[in-house]
Amino acid sequence: MGKKTVADAIESYGENARSLLETKFTSKGISYPPNKLALLSYKDTNLLEVWAANEGKKYLLITNYSIEAASGVLGPKLREGDKQVPEGLYKITSFNPNSSYHLSMKLNYPNKFDQYYANIEGRIEPGTNIFIHGKASSIGCLAMGDAAIEELFTLVFDTGRSNTKVLISPTNPSINKLVVPAGSPSWTEEFYQKIDVQYQAINPYKAN
Repeated sequence: MGKKTVADAIESYGENARSLLETKFTSKGISYPPNKLALLSYKDTNLLEVWAANEGKKYLLITNYSIEAASGVLGPKLREGDKQVPEGLYKITSFNPNSSYHLSMKLNYPNKFDQYYANIEGRIEPGTNIFIHGKASSIGCLAMGDAAIEELFTLVFDTGRSNTKVLISPTNPSINKLVVPAGSPSWTEEFYQKIDVQYQAINPYKAN
């Protein structure tokens, strides 16, 4: 455990990150920091998109980052040690400026939905400690590389965790249909329909 505070991390990386972020946001006509922020991750392409909105306005795509590493396959995370990146809608619960992976932001996995089905199916340990972090190795987290996590850490800090949501989808619903992987739990089809609804709340695409 290190002794750096979140303020220390922002002091170290914030100025450079903000200069890069402000250019990206200004080019899309969105003020920085935005009123609302959505990080959309697609497991099949290892891509994380940044969407943002001003108050009362629709979300716009600002930029994207390559995910340097994300273990597992398509399908929801079910248990501790399965090395699966979870799928669903999450919140960022905390910042870690002393992460072994440079900087990290913890997700609220398992959320209420994850815990509900874990309880029904008797899965006592559905897993925990899922982060968006730096470096390029993963056992269930989204590893973004150090430069990208400095920007994302600063962006979420400036926007506010309460104004930020993270949607992890098996694929981009506006491009590909959400297909339930073989061997998935029976509730996965309904779960993917919920992911699609959550995605359309950010990007209301027209399905083919």
